[in-house]
Amino acid sequence: MFYDRRNPKNLQSLASIIFNALDEFICAFLDSPLCPCVDPEHVLSGNTSPVVDELPPTACEVDGPLPSCLNGAYIRNGPNPQFISTDSGGRRRPYHLLDGDGMLHVIRISGGRATFCSRYVKTHKHTVERENGYPFVPTRLLLTLARLVAGHFDPLNQGFGAANTSVALLPAGGGGGGLFAMCESDLPYRVKVTEEGDVITLGRHDFHSTEPFNLMTAHPKIDRETGEAFAYQYSVFRPFLKFFRINSDGRKQKDVAINSIDGCTVIHDFAITENYAVFADSQIVVKPEWVLRGRSPVGVDSGKVPRLGFIPKYAEDDGEMVWVDSPGLNMLHCVNAWEEEDGGGGGGAATIVVVGSNALNVNQVFENIELAELRLEKITINLNAKTVERRPVCEETVLDFGTVNPAYAGKKNRYVYAAVIKSKAIVGAVKLDLSLSGDHNHDCTVAQHLYGSGCTGGELSFVPRESNNPLMEEDTGYLITYVHDMDSGESKFLVMDAKSPTLDIIAAVKLPRRVPTGFHGLFVPETDLNKL
Repeated sequence: MFYDRRNPKNLQSLASIIFNALDEFICAFLDSPLCPCVDPEHVLSGNTSPVVDELPPTACEVDGPLPSCLNGAYIRNGPNPQFISTDSGGRRRPYHLLDGDGMLHVIRISGGRATFCSRYVKTHKHTVERENGYPFVPTRLLLTLARLVAGHFDPLNQGFGAANTSVALLPAGGGGGGLFAMCESDLPYRVKVTEEGDVITLGRHDFHSTEPFNLMTAHPKIDRETGEAFAYQYSVFRPFLKFFRINSDGRKQKDVAINSIDGCTVIHDFAITENYAVFADSQIVVKPEWVLRGRSPVGVDSGKVPRLGFIPKYAEDDGEMVWVDSPGLNMLHCVNAWEEEDGGGGGGAATIVVVGSNALNVNQVFENIELAELRLEKITINLNAKTVERRPVCEETVLDFGTVNPAYAGKKNRYVYAAVIKSKAIVGAVKLDLSLSGDHNHDCTVAQHLYGSGCTGGELSFVPRESNNPLMEEDTGYLITYVHDMDSGESKFLVMDAKSPTLDIIAAVKLPRRVPTGFHGLFVPETDLNKL
């Protein structure tokens, strides 16, 4: 018997007591000491600790003029567990950062004024756990299956993802787009930002799919020329990777199975160019059989040779997929990609350039992200010769969460903006000029701003000063992000001049509460908000 709300509450309550007691027994007598990556005392320390509740729209104090191009909303997603599970002795049970419930931190700007709010994405996981008063997704495999059979939740039909990773503006039909909170273990949840700056969860969305469809990447890509979205899903079952598009009417098109992948790779991000989709088949894999050896099913296959895959965006099957080996390339985030020259007939490209973050020490990705030594690289691939040339663009600095002017997505761009990582915190922002990349120059930094002692920031978003003016230079605009000062306890929304050699702060909004460290964000202009 699967999830059935007709199941008497007293039976579910009795089952809950039994399952919780069993979980507590395992925690107290059978569990090994927690490793740092799943120890809540470590994972939820400092600014990764959750805020205790939601915050309705609250007026903010503004210091400095907010540019009119910022009229709209900046939405940042991230994990914020509503419950931290403990046993009767007060010992915290295992928790991974990716387990936390998605919380959207939104600043709504209009006419130089700002309001701020924090709201959970009301996923099936969030709702069921709130009803039961404790977390149980994810948890021990057998207990999860037992709770499924007992009717405590319905992951098969309603998903179990936390919608805690990113925010995307995707085609949704009805004459406009939709705003979605996303993670890669479930379908997106559609949300709405009201005129007052509040956030409402509208529900889980399948884009009118006519095929079985229960999850997708948290990093879909938009083709600004056609209005289509391109995305994929990876799985532990064959086919391990499926590529698809969502047309401009918001309808998911048929899957293209990528049968040339022979195992489940954790493909967190990808890129598109004018004609291609680009996938990184890294050493980070999922192998369920590792559980039988007492290992996590997600880990690093050190014997695997990483490679890059290229498939035409409108391919009917994977017959045109081209794979190029690239030893040592374990790409986590794709910043951008573009085609540099015509392949001569057929609309293909002889050369594709990809910019992304590479984990030089991939074995540390799950233990200590700083020790993973993330570096931004400019990767040039000759599809005809199947050769790869890699160049670091900032060799000595740990960088991730790269972004570009959104008008240049899928096109050749000059500037990249990225987060500087030190001591497991984002301590500043850099601007990189890719035109400076060469055989003898491995540092393309042209501007930098450090947030100061005790301060930790987040991913940057670039907002062009005039989004519809093709004469504007690529870097004419602003960088926005949230920054928290651990010493003063104050969080701010910062606006930096992207053209300044020191990325000068031109305006700051003092926020009414702490903003925990999170993942990815998105700026949505007023004109787009009004269409949602």
